[in-house]
Parts: sequence; C-alpha cells; structure tokens
Amino acid sequence: MKFNLSALRPLWTGLLVVTVLAVTGAAIRPFEDPAWQFVRAKQPALKLDSLQGALGQGVTVGLLGGFRAIVADFFWIKTNSVWEDNDLPATQTFIKLVTAIDPRPLYFWQNGARMIAYDMPNWRIVKEGGYDAVPQARQRHIDEEQSEVALKYLREAFGHHPNSALLHIEIANVYLNRLKDNVSAAEAYRKAAALPSAPYYAARIYAELLRRQGRHQEAYAWLKQLYPTLPQVADPAKGITEFQVQSAMAPVVLDRIREVEAELKVPENKRFRP
Repeated sequence: MKFNLSALRPLWTGLLVVTVLAVTGAAIRPFEDPAWQFVRAKQPALKLDSLQGALGQGVTVGLLGGFRAIVADFFWIKTNSVWEDNDLPATQTFIKLVTAIDPRPLYFWQNGARMIAYDMPNWRIVKEGGYDAVPQARQRHIDEEQSEVALKYLREAFGHHPNSALLHIEIANVYLNRLKDNVSAAEAYRKAAALPSAPYYAARIYAELLRRQGRHQEAYAWLKQLYPTLPQVADPAKGITEFQVQSAMAPVVLDRIREVEAELKVPENKRFRP
C-alpha cells in the first residue's frame, strides 16, 4: 500500500504553523502584561459613546450575534476587576458597556447602579482626603451627583425591563439610603408594589414611609387594602407555598394596622376587622 506524501503536506504545514505560534506565544507571554499595562496607561479610557457613535449599538450587538451573552459576561468580569482597583472612570465605562452589549440580565443593571450610587461616592471622598477632611456639604454634593448618575442608569433599564418591580425598588433604595428622600422613595416603592412581580415587602415599606411622613391616614387605607390580598395559609392546590406565606407576613401587616389605628385614635367599633 502506497502513501501519498503530497496529500499530507498541508497537514504537516498546519501542524508546523501551530507549533511555531505556540512557541512564540509562550516566549512573549512574560512581556505581554507589562506591555499591555504600558499601553493602557498611555491611552484614554474606553468611551462607550465613541463605540456606539462609530457603529451604533444595534450594529455592535448584531456583529456579536449569539456571543453577546458570553462577551457581556467577560466584560462584567473586567468591570469587577477595575472596581476592585477603585477605578471610577473605567468602572463606570465598563458598567455601561456591559448593558449595551447585553441588556437582558437584570443583575447587570442592579449591581452596576449599586457600584455607581454606593461605592463611587466613597472613592471620591477618600480621594479628596477622607470623611474627616471633606466638609459635609461637599460629601452631600458628591452623593447627589453619583446618585443622579445611578438613577439615570436605572431609568434606562426600563427600556429593556418595563415591568420590573425590582428596578423600581432599586430606585427607591437610592432615594432612601443615599439621598434620604422619603417622598421619592415612597413613590418608587408604590410603583413597585403595583406590579404583579413585586415582592411582598415593597407594599409594607411603602406604608412605613407614609407613616414617616406623617401620612397616617393614607398608610391606614393602604394597609387595610393590602391585608386581604396576602396569603396566610399554604395551599398547594392554589399554588400558595409556605415560603409565600412567610414572605407576605400577614400578622406583621395586621400589627401595623393596629399601630396606625392607635395613632389615629380610631374608635373600637370602627377598627379594621380581618
């Protein structure tokens, strides 16, 4: 049996090329990272607007095709890397880049907004000398600036997740925890509670924020309307699980109704009857 050596020549050529590339790659690897660090230091941060301006988001995503989820995950890992370095411009750029590539995972929007609203103010204050050195008014200004960026980012997310109660809750938490704005936080929680996907606690927190504002009558009406809708006994036939019963916390809601009735001095004969 004769072998046709000329037919095997392309195979040997391919193997030779692969071997040369592997050896070359191994040889330059020790120099790769320092070189990349040098280039990165000399270059401005990646600008999402430039990327979209050059190609357009739709074209960019179209070019990625079915790989956009993988690419977005890769850039999210990169986001966490620059976040660990407290690199504000790079972190903010990569956060936006990730959701431009793949806006479908709510996780990206939520955690990106948290980095912007909660971590970045701290980075800026520390960079300016720390909490003891930076005046309270300046700290407040930084909080407001970063919160506004985070809120704008979360509102953009509604273009991809229009019925997400969790986005409204994320907005509410920025208002509540960063800006100390109970009025805006309450409104965001109300919007969340109105959606079918809302967790039970959204309605409870809304009522509590009404009480903090002295709007006891509104809180009372809200809680009375809420209580009958809460599952109190698990019923597999109706799809009601024990977890749902525990999450609904109907006894807690009833206790709060009684507290508001005491605050409003509601007569015994007019009190809420479950």
